[in-house]
Amino acid sequence: MRRSVFAGLLVAALFGIAAAAQSKPTPTDIKIDNFTFGPSELKVPVGATVTWTNRDDIPHTVVSSDKAFKSKVLDTDEKFAFTFTTAGRFPYFCSIHPKMTGTVIVQ
Repeated sequence: MRRSVFAGLLVAALFGIAAAAQSKPTPTDIKIDNFTFGPSELKVPVGATVTWTNRDDIPHTVVSSDKAFKSKVLDTDEKFAFTFTTAGRFPYFCSIHPKMTGTVIVQ
C-alpha cells in the first residue's frame, strides 16, 4: 500500500510541474515591415514578453504612448523586447514615423 501512495504522490507532483510549465507565458512577436506593426493589435497575458523585430529596410522605434517602454532606433533585423507585468491597454508608435501605431492589450 505504501508504494501506491508514493506512486500517487509522484504522479501528482509530476502533473503539477507539467501544468506549471504549460501555464508559463510564451514570448509573442510583432513584425515591423512596410511601415506597419503586424499584428497591429495583440492580446497577451500578464507576464508575457513581446518582441518587436524590424524587417523593414529603414530604421524604426517602438515607443509606448504612456512612456512604459521605449526602444532604441532599430535597424533592419534588430529586436526590442518588453515584458508586460500589469494588465492594461498599451498603445505604441514609431517616433520616426508617428503614423505607424499599434496596441498591446494585456489581460
